[in-house]
Amino acid sequence: MSASPDTPLDTPLDHRERAAIARLHALLELLPSALDRKLAPLGVTSFEYTLLDALDTAPELRLRLTALAGRTNATLPRLSRVVSALERRGLVERAACPEDGRATNAILTARGTEVVTECRGHYAEAARELILSGLRELPGDGVAQLTDVSTAILGALDPDRRLAARCGTGEPACPADPPTAAHPTAAHPTAAHPTA
Repeated sequence: MSASPDTPLDTPLDHRERAAIARLHALLELLPSALDRKLAPLGVTSFEYTLLDALDTAPELRLRLTALAGRTNATLPRLSRVVSALERRGLVERAACPEDGRATNAILTARGTEVVTECRGHYAEAARELILSGLRELPGDGVAQLTDVSTAILGALDPDRRLAARCGTGEPACPADPPTAAHPTAAHPTAAHPTA
């Protein structure tokens, strides 16, 4: 039986809790490299795809580096290294933010748009194969259950809701969420919208 909410924090984990945490650790270790292997023939990592996709769905194909870090859940140093690598490959450009001279924007190039478009179907196939197919084994709506579990854990990791991907069901619309009919501006990057 799992510990109750009033269990002291220093109480050792019970067997079910240890098993759940061990499986979460395994998932966090195995999933990124498995996704990377699926995208390797296209010359991008799963993190690079996530970054390019965030720019592709952003207004005017651009985001401040701080906003891009939030949408990809990356530290600024890591994000800066990856943006530099993508810049060398001609997929992304950096430019001063016109609204704030102290900030820098990352901008998706025409070549970057081609690459993210080419990768989108492969990424979807990999996500369905490696993640969503396993959810079919669960009773009920496995995707909703994964969303609920992830949101609950993110709530503990990010209680101040600083990370864009923290948004979940029932919360205000989040620019990091995939475009839907309810958020048409996210689906049309050229729509007039201030730079994030």
